[in-house]
Amino acid sequence: MSIINHNLTTTHVDPSLFGDTSLAHFRNLSLQPNRGIPLNLDWVESVRVNTSAVERRASTLGTRRTVKKDFQAVWLLRAISVMDLTTLSGDDTDERVRRLCAKGRHPLQHELVSKLGIESLDIKVAAICVYHLFVETARRALEGSGIRVAAVSTGFPAGLSPLAERVAEIRRSVEAGADEIDVVITRAHVFGAKWQALYDEIAAFKHACGPAHLKVILGTGDLLTLRNVARASVVAMMAGADFIKTSTGKESVNATLPVSLVMVRAIREYALQTGFAVGFKPAGGIRTAKQSLEWLSLMKEELGNSWLKPDLFRFGASGMLADIERQLDHHATGRYSADYRHPLA
Repeated sequence: MSIINHNLTTTHVDPSLFGDTSLAHFRNLSLQPNRGIPLNLDWVESVRVNTSAVERRASTLGTRRTVKKDFQAVWLLRAISVMDLTTLSGDDTDERVRRLCAKGRHPLQHELVSKLGIESLDIKVAAICVYHLFVETARRALEGSGIRVAAVSTGFPAGLSPLAERVAEIRRSVEAGADEIDVVITRAHVFGAKWQALYDEIAAFKHACGPAHLKVILGTGDLLTLRNVARASVVAMMAGADFIKTSTGKESVNATLPVSLVMVRAIREYALQTGFAVGFKPAGGIRTAKQSLEWLSLMKEELGNSWLKPDLFRFGASGMLADIERQLDHHATGRYSADYRHPLA
Protein backbone atom coordinates (compact mmCIF):
# COMPACT_ATOMS: atom_id res chain seq x y z
CA MET A 1 0.00 0.00 0.00
CA SER A 2 1.53 3.31 -1.06
CA ILE A 3 0.37 6.69 0.23
CA ILE A 4 3.02 8.77 -1.52
CA ASN A 5 0.65 10.49 -3.95
CA HIS A 6 -1.82 11.78 -1.35
CA ASN A 7 -1.70 15.44 -0.33
CA LEU A 8 -2.96 17.34 2.68
CA THR A 9 -6.68 17.91 2.27
CA THR A 10 -8.28 21.29 1.64
CA THR A 11 -10.03 23.02 4.52
CA HIS A 12 -12.05 26.20 4.96
CA VAL A 13 -11.23 29.33 6.91
CA ASP A 14 -13.22 31.22 9.51
CA PRO A 15 -13.32 35.04 9.67
CA SER A 16 -10.51 36.89 11.41
CA LEU A 17 -10.70 37.17 15.18
CA PHE A 18 -8.82 40.45 15.44
CA GLY A 19 -7.84 42.80 12.66
CA ASP A 20 -9.40 42.97 9.22
CA THR A 21 -6.98 40.73 7.36
CA SER A 22 -7.77 38.94 4.11
CA LEU A 23 -6.42 35.39 4.00
CA ALA A 24 -6.74 35.30 0.21
CA HIS A 25 -4.55 38.40 -0.05
CA PHE A 26 -2.15 36.99 2.54
CA ARG A 27 -1.63 33.74 0.63
CA ASN A 28 -0.72 35.69 -2.51
CA LEU A 29 2.05 37.64 -0.80
CA SER A 30 5.69 37.01 -1.63
CA LEU A 31 7.24 36.93 1.83
CA GLN A 32 10.88 37.18 2.90
CA PRO A 33 12.68 35.83 5.99
CA ASN A 34 12.24 38.12 8.96
CA ARG A 35 14.87 40.85 9.33
CA GLY A 36 13.05 42.69 12.09
CA ILE A 37 11.83 46.28 12.19
CA PRO A 38 12.19 49.17 14.66
CA LEU A 39 9.96 48.84 17.71
CA ASN A 40 6.54 50.34 16.98
CA LEU A 41 4.91 51.02 20.34
CA ASP A 42 1.71 52.33 18.77
CA TRP A 43 1.26 48.98 17.05
CA VAL A 44 2.02 47.03 20.23
CA GLU A 45 -0.35 49.05 22.39
CA SER A 46 -3.14 48.81 19.82
CA VAL A 47 -3.19 44.99 19.93
CA ARG A 48 -6.51 43.62 21.18
CA VAL A 49 -7.77 40.04 21.41
CA ASN A 50 -11.39 38.90 21.52
CA THR A 51 -10.95 36.06 24.02
CA SER A 52 -14.41 34.53 23.61
CA ALA A 53 -14.04 34.49 19.81
CA VAL A 54 -10.60 32.87 20.11
CA GLU A 55 -11.98 30.16 22.38
CA ARG A 56 -14.93 29.48 20.07
CA ARG A 57 -12.67 29.22 17.02
CA ALA A 58 -10.15 26.99 18.78
CA SER A 59 -12.89 24.65 19.99
CA THR A 60 -13.90 23.86 16.40
CA LEU A 61 -10.49 22.71 15.19
CA GLY A 62 -10.90 19.14 16.37
CA THR A 63 -14.63 18.82 15.72
CA ARG A 64 -15.56 20.44 12.39
CA ARG A 65 -13.81 17.91 10.18
CA THR A 66 -11.29 15.09 10.30
CA VAL A 67 -8.94 13.43 7.87
CA LYS A 68 -9.19 9.67 7.41
CA LYS A 69 -7.30 6.68 6.05
CA ASP A 70 -4.50 7.51 3.56
CA PHE A 71 -5.01 11.24 4.02
CA GLN A 72 -4.58 10.93 7.78
CA ALA A 73 -1.41 8.90 7.29
CA VAL A 74 0.04 11.65 5.09
CA TRP A 75 -0.76 14.28 7.70
CA LEU A 76 0.99 12.17 10.35
CA LEU A 77 4.06 11.80 8.13
CA ARG A 78 4.07 15.58 7.74
CA ALA A 79 3.93 15.92 11.53
CA ILE A 80 7.09 13.82 11.82
CA SER A 81 8.88 15.93 9.21
CA VAL A 82 8.28 19.16 11.16
CA MET A 83 9.17 17.75 14.59
CA ASP A 84 11.91 19.03 16.87
CA LEU A 85 12.60 15.75 18.67
CA THR A 86 13.54 16.88 22.15
CA THR A 87 15.26 15.72 25.31
CA LEU A 88 15.61 18.29 28.08
CA SER A 89 15.86 16.24 31.24
CA GLY A 90 18.18 16.60 34.17
CA ASP A 91 19.46 13.06 33.62
CA ASP A 92 20.34 13.48 29.92
CA THR A 93 23.54 11.77 28.80
CA ASP A 94 25.61 11.65 25.60
CA GLU A 95 24.32 8.13 24.94
CA ARG A 96 20.68 9.21 25.29
CA VAL A 97 21.27 12.06 22.86
CA ARG A 98 22.93 9.70 20.35
CA ARG A 99 19.96 7.33 20.60
CA LEU A 100 17.57 10.24 20.05
CA CYS A 101 19.54 11.33 16.99
CA ALA A 102 19.36 7.80 15.60
CA LYS A 103 15.59 7.85 16.12
CA GLY A 104 15.41 11.23 14.39
CA ARG A 105 17.23 9.83 11.36
CA HIS A 106 14.88 6.83 11.19
CA PRO A 107 11.70 7.75 13.09
CA LEU A 108 9.73 4.79 11.68
CA GLN A 109 10.71 1.13 11.81
CA HIS A 110 11.96 -0.19 8.48
CA GLU A 111 9.20 -2.81 8.36
CA LEU A 112 6.54 -0.10 8.75
CA VAL A 113 8.15 2.07 6.07
CA SER A 114 7.95 -0.89 3.68
CA LYS A 115 4.31 -1.59 4.52
CA LEU A 116 3.40 2.03 3.84
CA GLY A 117 5.36 2.11 0.58
CA ILE A 118 7.18 5.31 1.49
CA GLU A 119 10.83 4.29 1.14
CA SER A 120 11.52 7.09 -1.36
CA LEU A 121 10.25 9.82 0.98
CA ASP A 122 13.21 9.52 3.39
CA ILE A 123 11.07 10.58 6.35
CA LYS A 124 13.06 12.15 9.19
CA VAL A 125 12.53 14.80 11.83
CA ALA A 126 13.40 18.46 11.31
CA ALA A 127 15.73 18.93 14.30
CA ILE A 128 17.03 17.47 17.53
CA CYS A 129 16.67 19.84 20.47
CA VAL A 130 19.09 19.50 23.40
CA TYR A 131 20.85 21.42 26.15
CA HIS A 132 24.04 23.27 25.23
CA LEU A 133 26.18 20.55 26.83
CA PHE A 134 25.05 18.05 24.16
CA VAL A 135 25.22 20.22 21.03
CA GLU A 136 28.51 18.76 19.84
CA THR A 137 27.32 15.21 20.52
CA ALA A 138 24.16 15.80 18.48
CA ARG A 139 26.07 17.51 15.67
CA ARG A 140 28.39 14.55 15.25
CA ALA A 141 25.54 12.01 15.43
CA LEU A 142 23.52 13.90 12.78
CA GLU A 143 26.36 14.64 10.36
CA GLY A 144 25.22 14.28 6.76
CA SER A 145 21.55 13.74 7.68
CA GLY A 146 20.25 17.24 6.99
CA ILE A 147 18.65 17.26 10.47
CA ARG A 148 19.33 20.47 12.32
CA VAL A 149 20.67 20.83 15.86
CA ALA A 150 18.67 23.12 18.16
CA ALA A 151 20.00 24.25 21.53
CA VAL A 152 17.99 25.76 24.37
CA SER A 153 19.88 28.74 25.73
CA THR A 154 19.57 31.92 27.82
CA GLY A 155 19.09 30.29 31.21
CA PHE A 156 16.44 27.81 30.09
CA PRO A 157 13.75 27.40 31.36
CA ALA A 158 13.44 30.43 33.67
CA GLY A 159 15.54 32.89 31.66
CA LEU A 160 16.54 34.80 34.79
CA SER A 161 20.34 34.71 34.58
CA PRO A 162 22.16 37.97 33.77
CA LEU A 163 21.78 39.13 30.17
CA ALA A 164 25.52 38.96 29.46
CA GLU A 165 25.58 35.31 30.55
CA ARG A 166 22.57 34.45 28.38
CA VAL A 167 24.12 36.11 25.33
CA ALA A 168 27.42 34.31 25.94
CA GLU A 169 25.58 30.99 26.19
CA ILE A 170 24.05 31.58 22.75
CA ARG A 171 27.45 32.28 21.25
CA ARG A 172 28.93 29.12 22.79
CA SER A 173 26.10 26.99 21.39
CA VAL A 174 26.55 28.44 17.91
CA GLU A 175 30.30 27.85 18.09
CA ALA A 176 29.62 24.25 19.12
CA GLY A 177 27.56 23.71 15.98
CA ALA A 178 23.96 24.60 16.82
CA ASP A 179 21.90 25.56 13.76
CA GLU A 180 19.02 26.96 15.84
CA ILE A 181 18.78 28.58 19.25
CA ASP A 182 15.64 28.43 21.39
CA VAL A 183 15.77 31.36 23.81
CA VAL A 184 13.67 32.30 26.84
CA ILE A 185 12.42 35.84 27.36
CA THR A 186 12.20 37.72 30.65
CA ARG A 187 8.49 37.37 31.39
CA ALA A 188 8.58 40.33 33.78
CA HIS A 189 9.10 42.64 30.80
CA VAL A 190 5.69 41.55 29.53
CA PHE A 191 3.97 41.92 32.91
CA GLY A 192 5.32 45.45 33.25
CA ALA A 193 4.67 46.37 29.59
CA LYS A 194 8.40 47.12 29.26
CA TRP A 195 8.32 46.61 25.53
CA GLN A 196 11.58 48.44 24.79
CA ALA A 197 13.42 46.23 27.30
CA LEU A 198 11.89 43.10 25.77
CA TYR A 199 12.75 44.28 22.24
CA ASP A 200 16.35 45.08 23.21
CA GLU A 201 16.77 41.71 24.92
CA ILE A 202 15.55 39.71 21.91
CA ALA A 203 17.55 41.88 19.49
CA ALA A 204 20.68 41.07 21.53
CA PHE A 205 19.85 37.37 21.29
CA LYS A 206 19.34 37.70 17.54
CA HIS A 207 22.71 39.39 17.08
CA ALA A 208 24.45 36.69 19.14
CA CYS A 209 22.89 33.94 16.99
CA GLY A 210 24.77 35.05 13.89
CA PRO A 211 23.85 32.54 11.14
CA ALA A 212 21.74 30.37 13.47
CA HIS A 213 17.96 30.72 13.51
CA LEU A 214 16.40 32.33 16.58
CA LYS A 215 13.32 30.70 18.13
CA VAL A 216 11.84 32.91 20.87
CA ILE A 217 10.01 31.08 23.69
CA LEU A 218 7.30 33.30 25.18
CA GLY A 219 6.38 31.03 28.09
CA THR A 220 2.71 31.61 27.33
CA GLY A 221 1.50 29.65 30.36
CA ASP A 222 3.10 32.34 32.53
CA LEU A 223 1.80 35.38 30.60
CA LEU A 224 -1.71 35.31 32.15
CA THR A 225 -3.72 36.85 29.27
CA LEU A 226 -4.08 36.31 25.54
CA ARG A 227 -3.43 40.01 24.98
CA ASN A 228 -0.06 39.64 26.69
CA VAL A 229 0.65 36.69 24.40
CA ALA A 230 -0.27 38.69 21.30
CA ARG A 231 1.77 41.73 22.31
CA ALA A 232 4.82 39.68 23.25
CA SER A 233 4.54 37.89 19.89
CA VAL A 234 4.54 41.19 17.99
CA VAL A 235 7.54 42.57 19.90
CA ALA A 236 9.51 39.33 19.37
CA MET A 237 8.90 39.50 15.63
CA MET A 238 9.83 43.17 15.46
CA ALA A 239 13.11 42.30 17.21
CA GLY A 240 13.97 39.74 14.53
CA ALA A 241 12.68 36.36 15.74
CA ASP A 242 12.76 33.66 13.06
CA PHE A 243 10.20 31.65 15.06
CA ILE A 244 7.93 32.37 17.99
CA LYS A 245 7.39 29.43 20.33
CA THR A 246 4.73 28.86 22.95
CA SER A 247 6.47 27.24 25.87
CA THR A 248 9.53 25.69 27.45
CA GLY A 249 7.51 22.58 28.28
CA LYS A 250 8.28 23.21 31.94
CA GLU A 251 5.37 25.55 32.74
CA SER A 252 2.21 24.24 34.40
CA VAL A 253 0.30 25.16 31.21
CA ASN A 254 2.08 24.78 27.89
CA ALA A 255 0.87 24.80 24.27
CA THR A 256 -2.90 25.23 23.89
CA LEU A 257 -4.97 25.83 20.78
CA PRO A 258 -6.31 29.25 21.90
CA VAL A 259 -2.79 30.54 22.60
CA SER A 260 -1.54 29.08 19.33
CA LEU A 261 -4.38 30.71 17.40
CA VAL A 262 -3.49 34.12 18.85
CA MET A 263 0.17 33.65 17.93
CA VAL A 264 -0.47 32.54 14.35
CA ARG A 265 -2.87 35.45 13.82
CA ALA A 266 -0.09 37.75 15.04
CA ILE A 267 2.26 36.10 12.52
CA ARG A 268 -0.26 36.73 9.73
CA GLU A 269 -0.75 40.38 10.69
CA TYR A 270 3.01 40.92 10.91
CA ALA A 271 3.49 39.38 7.47
CA LEU A 272 0.81 41.61 5.99
CA GLN A 273 2.35 44.72 7.52
CA THR A 274 6.03 43.96 6.83
CA GLY A 275 6.32 41.31 4.12
CA PHE A 276 8.31 39.09 6.51
CA ALA A 277 7.46 35.46 7.32
CA VAL A 278 7.95 34.21 10.88
CA GLY A 279 7.69 30.57 11.90
CA PHE A 280 5.66 29.06 14.72
CA LYS A 281 6.55 26.31 17.20
CA PRO A 282 4.04 24.91 19.72
CA ALA A 283 5.79 22.96 22.46
CA GLY A 284 4.85 21.21 25.65
CA GLY A 285 1.84 19.00 26.28
CA ILE A 286 1.43 17.83 22.66
CA ARG A 287 1.64 14.08 23.09
CA THR A 288 -0.77 12.37 20.69
CA ALA A 289 -1.19 11.87 16.96
CA LYS A 290 -4.68 13.39 17.21
CA GLN A 291 -3.22 16.59 18.68
CA SER A 292 -0.71 16.84 15.86
CA LEU A 293 -3.59 16.82 13.37
CA GLU A 294 -5.28 19.67 15.22
CA TRP A 295 -2.20 21.88 15.05
CA LEU A 296 -1.55 21.04 11.41
CA SER A 297 -5.16 21.97 10.64
CA LEU A 298 -4.66 25.26 12.48
CA MET A 299 -1.59 26.11 10.41
CA LYS A 300 -3.17 25.17 7.10
CA GLU A 301 -6.38 27.09 7.76
CA GLU A 302 -4.79 30.19 9.26
CA LEU A 303 -1.52 30.56 7.33
CA GLY A 304 -1.69 28.21 4.35
CA ASN A 305 0.51 25.46 2.94
CA SER A 306 3.74 27.45 3.26
CA TRP A 307 3.50 27.05 7.04
CA LEU A 308 3.33 23.25 6.82
CA LYS A 309 7.06 22.95 6.15
CA PRO A 310 10.02 22.78 8.55
CA ASP A 311 11.30 26.26 7.72
CA LEU A 312 8.12 27.83 9.14
CA PHE A 313 6.54 25.26 11.47
CA ARG A 314 7.85 22.90 14.14
CA PHE A 315 6.45 20.74 16.90
CA GLY A 316 8.45 20.68 20.10
CA ALA A 317 7.80 17.08 21.10
CA SER A 318 9.17 13.76 22.22
CA GLY A 319 6.45 11.32 23.29
CA MET A 320 4.20 12.27 20.37
CA LEU A 321 6.41 10.43 17.90
CA ALA A 322 5.70 7.05 19.51
CA ASP A 323 1.95 7.59 19.24
CA ILE A 324 2.22 8.69 15.59
CA GLU A 325 4.23 5.58 14.78
CA ARG A 326 1.61 3.44 16.52
CA GLN A 327 -1.21 5.07 14.53
CA LEU A 328 0.66 4.55 11.27
CA ASP A 329 1.20 0.91 12.19
CA HIS A 330 -2.57 0.59 12.67
CA HIS A 331 -3.12 2.20 9.27
CA ALA A 332 -0.81 -0.34 7.64
CA THR A 333 -1.99 -3.48 9.46
CA GLY A 334 -5.48 -2.74 10.80
CA ARG A 335 -4.31 -3.58 14.34
CA TYR A 336 -3.01 -1.48 17.22
CA SER A 337 0.39 -2.58 18.43
CA ALA A 338 1.66 -2.34 21.98
CA ASP A 339 3.40 0.87 23.02
CA TYR A 340 6.64 -0.98 23.85
CA ARG A 341 7.03 -1.85 20.14
CA HIS A 342 7.60 1.83 19.36
CA PRO A 343 10.36 3.03 21.68
CA LEU A 344 11.37 6.65 21.33
CA ALA A 345 15.09 6.21 21.98
